[in-house]
Amino acid sequence: MHSSLAVTTEGLPLGLSAVKFWTRDKFKGTRALAKKVNPTRMPIESKEGYCWLENIRRTTDLLPPAASCVHIGDRGSDIYELYCLAKQQSTHFLIHTCVDRLAGNGGHTVSHEMQATPTEGHHNVSLRDKAGNINKIKLALKYREINLLPPIGKQKQYPALTVTVLHATEQAISSRDFHNWVAYFLDDHAQPKLRKPFATTCVD
Repeated sequence: MHSSLAVTTEGLPLGLSAVKFWTRDKFKGTRALAKKVNPTRMPIESKEGYCWLENIRRTTDLLPPAASCVHIGDRGSDIYELYCLAKQQSTHFLIHTCVDRLAGNGGHTVSHEMQATPTEGHHNVSLRDKAGNINKIKLALKYREINLLPPIGKQKQYPALTVTVLHATEQAISSRDFHNWVAYFLDDHAQPKLRKPFATTCVD
């Protein structure tokens, strides 16, 4: 089951806005095919990730036109077709990425642009580990507006998009081993802050 949970920016759950039931039998052979064919050249409709696009359509259709909806997804939702669909639907997204996509004029990637971007600030978070201990983590934050390009095999089908990349790097922690990780998020808002009090979180 792939579900989308509607939540206000104050954290109030409003209920499920979309639900998709499916089995992997429908996509049998897709992974084997991906070993022979570049996965970026395969139609999105033939991939498991298509459920993300279906839920965006259903959620956008369900909500009133005046609502400002932001679809928040994990790394499984890092799909270029999803970004284009959100633009077509006049809705928005905030996605934890897993692909270092082409950017600018196509001669480099998102990570290259972010390396040259200065740190804008820091944010402290608290995480609870498996033993129940609270760990303090300090994140260094960067953000930059970038021209994002579609995969090479789909550049004739989909346009380039202007997105804001949010970059978070773990800088300092307490009471646990240090993990140097970097998280990239794509946001189609021009500013890092949301302007209207409504958001939708898509969760598996």
